[in-house]
Amino acid sequence: MPTINEGRYASDWLKAESHTSGYSREEVIVVSGAGKLVSGTVLGKITASGKYTPVTVAAADGSQNAAGILLDAVDASTADVSAVIIARDAIVVQQGLVYGADVNTAPERLAVQNALRALNPPILVREGA
Repeated sequence: MPTINEGRYASDWLKAESHTSGYSREEVIVVSGAGKLVSGTVLGKITASGKYTPVTVAAADGSQNAAGILLDAVDASTADVSAVIIARDAIVVQQGLVYGADVNTAPERLAVQNALRALNPPILVREGA
């Protein structure tokens, strides 16, 4: 019997967004070299370029601060790509979020989640479905 590998969907982590059509979403550019990113990846915004990359605690270019969550998978391995993020006014499930490679402890994940909550309007991170 063949093995079926199903991808990740926004419904795995996005539970509610603004009732105003498109208000929670924003089109952005994911910077070349960010790699293959899956739905639910928390992104930070590089201050100098305005482009987005997975949030990482070791960064000092602005991308250490969570700025949104990738809606659909993209491949930014070799070129910049256009993507849609959830940028504000949403409720998400923490277990469905994906972080940068060096965000691997509970306090680091909590700091990223707090940055999402600090957005105006906030992205609220909840536990469970």
